[in-house]
Amino acid sequence: MKLRAVPALTDNYIWMIDDGHRALVIDPGEASPVEKVLQQDGLELVAILVTHRHADHIAGIKSLRSLLNGPVFGPLNAQADGITHGVTEGDVVDACGVKLDVWHTPGHTSDHISYVLHDHKSISAFGAPLLFCGDTLFSAGCGRIFDGTAPQLFHSLSRFSSLPANTLVCCTHEYTLSNLRFARTVEPSNTVLAAYEQQCLQRRQAGVPTLPSTIQTERAINPFLRCDQAQVMANARQHGAMENDALSVFTALRQWKNTYQA
Repeated sequence: MKLRAVPALTDNYIWMIDDGHRALVIDPGEASPVEKVLQQDGLELVAILVTHRHADHIAGIKSLRSLLNGPVFGPLNAQADGITHGVTEGDVVDACGVKLDVWHTPGHTSDHISYVLHDHKSISAFGAPLLFCGDTLFSAGCGRIFDGTAPQLFHSLSRFSSLPANTLVCCTHEYTLSNLRFARTVEPSNTVLAAYEQQCLQRRQAGVPTLPSTIQTERAINPFLRCDQAQVMANARQHGAMENDALSVFTALRQWKNTYQA
């Protein structure tokens, strides 16, 4: 089994899993990069998985339909063209030889879902559990709030943080460097964060993705998962947090990030 981050659009990755013959893709915001890989490697597209309805996650579905021999999974009752099988919390997607648990992870949007591979067979195949989290969690950051709420997004991120430390975080956007600039502003004394930023700078200069990240890394460097840390709390209070409780800190951080300019 192979996991790939297929570059698409600006700062987007379409995640693909294949077994050498069949493939599934997650959030195809563009069709042509997927078509290219399928053709080059002689793969049959057997499933498309969607996390939410935004165009940069679904715009490629229409063009891929002629190549698709299988379903398009997505949020139940989502207002998104192309979804054939609505799924929600507790469902399991079985495609291309892997089983993915569906988690309802609202916040970015109210119906956002994520896909988690953490059964023993999948861990053996990929060497670690996998999290396909769309625009809920980014490396060193998290998604903006559209029609979801701050408490929803906070809860979704808290669920992710409880996953095994080696879980690979397969988010859709390469926003890592800009997120890290904000993270350093929030927690400037975090030496792990400073070292990680240098690693990511080197990777991007070499044309290499910073993704996937890991849950262990995000716990150490992502301010939105570190709302109980003293420096994070202190800086959040200077930007609107009225209390030191984690949700108040998180809400202030998310609002601060909306207007932050490095």
